[in-house]
Amino acid sequence: MTDQTPMIKQYREIKSQHKDAILFFRLGDFYEMFYDDAELGSRELGLTLTGRGISENRMPMCGIPFHAAENYIGKLVEKGYKVAICEQVEDPKLAKGLVKRDVIKIYTPGTIIGTSMLTDKTNNYLLVVSFEKGKFGLAYTDASTGEFKVTEIDTLKDLLDEINRIKPSEILLSDMIDEKRNREPCLPAGRVHSQVPSIRIESYKDKYDQSEAEEKLSKFFKIKSLASFGIENYSVGLSAAAAALDYLEDNQKTALGHINKITPYAIGQYMLIDAQTRRNLELVQSIKDKSLKGALLWVLDRCETNMGSRLLRNWLLMPLMEIDKINARFDAIDELIGDTILKAELTQRLKNLYDIERLTSKIATEQGNAKDIVSLNESLKEIPFFKTLTSKCKSKMLKHVNDLPELLELKELINKAIKIDPPFTIKEGGIINDSYDNELDELRKIAYGGKSWIAELENKERIASGIKSLKVGFNKVFGYYIEVTTANLSQVPANYIRKQTLTNCERYITPDLKEKESLILNADERIKELEYKIFCDVREKAAGFTKELQYIAEILSQLDVLISLAQVAQENNYCRPLISGSTDILITGSRHPVVEKMLGNHNFVKNDILMNNESSFLLITGPNMAGKSTYMRQTALICLLAQMGSFVPADNAILPLIDKIFTRIGAMDDIYSGQSTFMLEMTETANILNNATENSLIILDEIGRGTATFDGMSIAAAVAEFINNNIKAKTLFATHYHEITQLAEKHKGMKNLNIQIKEEGDQITFLHKIVEGSADRSYGIQVARLAGLPNDVISRAKEIYTTLEMVENDLGFDHRSNVPVINA
Repeated sequence: MTDQTPMIKQYREIKSQHKDAILFFRLGDFYEMFYDDAELGSRELGLTLTGRGISENRMPMCGIPFHAAENYIGKLVEKGYKVAICEQVEDPKLAKGLVKRDVIKIYTPGTIIGTSMLTDKTNNYLLVVSFEKGKFGLAYTDASTGEFKVTEIDTLKDLLDEINRIKPSEILLSDMIDEKRNREPCLPAGRVHSQVPSIRIESYKDKYDQSEAEEKLSKFFKIKSLASFGIENYSVGLSAAAAALDYLEDNQKTALGHINKITPYAIGQYMLIDAQTRRNLELVQSIKDKSLKGALLWVLDRCETNMGSRLLRNWLLMPLMEIDKINARFDAIDELIGDTILKAELTQRLKNLYDIERLTSKIATEQGNAKDIVSLNESLKEIPFFKTLTSKCKSKMLKHVNDLPELLELKELINKAIKIDPPFTIKEGGIINDSYDNELDELRKIAYGGKSWIAELENKERIASGIKSLKVGFNKVFGYYIEVTTANLSQVPANYIRKQTLTNCERYITPDLKEKESLILNADERIKELEYKIFCDVREKAAGFTKELQYIAEILSQLDVLISLAQVAQENNYCRPLISGSTDILITGSRHPVVEKMLGNHNFVKNDILMNNESSFLLITGPNMAGKSTYMRQTALICLLAQMGSFVPADNAILPLIDKIFTRIGAMDDIYSGQSTFMLEMTETANILNNATENSLIILDEIGRGTATFDGMSIAAAVAEFINNNIKAKTLFATHYHEITQLAEKHKGMKNLNIQIKEEGDQITFLHKIVEGSADRSYGIQVARLAGLPNDVISRAKEIYTTLEMVENDLGFDHRSNVPVINA
């Protein structure tokens, strides 16, 4: 094989059209990679690099078995590569010369539909960003479920927050962003890359103005006006949406009928939770090891289906701002808690469901196999049970279950056509039931009757020839043959025609045997072809029910989430919160849902939270490890849980609608953007001060600790005053600067709280109880003792502390922190 062979010329031509992808070139039972692709594939996949030719003309090669391709593709896609699959696209028997090949599919991180590369409990989003008229257009879609949404965003900050919430697998940025970057300083494209470094990002050529985008989308959805979806005014977003469809069509190279609607939304429809807050509150992964355990989602997710788990995650990251919708979720949870038998029976039925959402997408895009269709049918069989169980339900969301379509026509089709336990492959037969197709039944009689005839022939020839060891066999090279051992060759009948000589035997054929062989083999081949054709027809008919199936998936996913939330609430004694028209926060017996789960329900110390006009800004003091951060976090989590529609870990809760939650907790250098701990702290604090409103909730922990004492305390005091006097947001502000507690005496709305400590000599015990008033010291040396510092270090620290205390008293300083008293 050289560079001049017709096959390599064909490869080069196809590769030239897919320069940015690794090309898997089908040769027999293998996908081969050549040249640079081979070297890259060998390195990334740990494959042996081979080659053809000698010295400088050697052509690098490596390959993988085609039946194991998905595993290798998954590894490359996970690393951010594109993989193009090149197959034979004509029957080799009909080909004149070289078999025609072409790329039939391109895998990228954001365009995967029906494979094991997907994570079951999280969505797989492709996100597209356009820019025009001073706005960002944002569209995102999950090709594996059909979800498609569009919005418009005014600032880069909000864009990055939304990208971090969505967590796409792949991002496309309009080339218009780079073109406008010099004229519009709000568009530092590099910032997008640095803020989402783990996501595959590439630029695309933005070719759509508003009218062209409208035409593209209208044609795709087969509608006359985009007003059908309420997106006609999203001019910048439409460009991103059209580009997303282009990208999917180019890569999937198949129908996308499962994407049958596009949903507009505004970020103001949901509580805003920026990336830093999601991290600090550990909503979907723990800070410690980025695992699910230790995150809020770990506590909440008791879903029985993958589609339910995906929806729960979305509810958690998008808390509602509409009281009616929140109460609708509360009502359903209330009803489920009140009827434990109903909840248990519904849970049992959910266990029988497959992932209807993704099965539907696979079938609609011609990627589903017969097992997928059977799994879908098994799920549809459960619908009558769900409807019966919810027939007497009162809450609106549970009543939706009773309205589900049963799709009797589809179930009947699948029951008649598809075998109960079909193979995974769809081109090797064994899929279609007997009596479904007359032609198929006739072919089966020929094939299977013919095989019985072969067995009868063997017995007949043994009797006629007297050769008891005579066998009738088959192989792919010679077809059917009669085998006679060397010892019996003298008894071979005259009509046998020698076909092959082996060491210990001879193989023969007869005219009758070859005639029957032709009938049998042709029947086998025709059966496979016809079964595949019938299967594709059944799959196409099933795809015609895509909208109904997606609706079923949506309602049953909601049911799964509601039952999960009800189960968690019941097991952990959560209460139904009241979302009032007031701005007050009143929570009695509050707990942290995750810490409580870790410690055990009876080991967590409850605390009350009251925030109103007289105490909208809580100054919290006390030693480290005493529970300040837990107290603040649980307040934020309770507000968030309530607005996602969940009951909350408290005895009682009356809450306002919170538009945004901000947190500034802990310190960590951002080495990628060159920001020190203190710079990052100040940047995040600036974000809060510039974006919070009076309807926001702010959690600030140890502002100003990253610099010198005077500077830090001055900044902390100024930030506290600015929030209290200007923004007026509900704020929990933890500090070790005890002097700041004096602000509560000067500013209306500020109130001091501290963590109760039991002190016995040099020993302290954390009581984890929040009480009014400020702490008089930080107990730092005692905490250091608890942390396990050597006794010599502790003793020396006490000596130094006593010395500093004496000096500071002489100088007129406050001995608690080595700074003068604030005169607020």
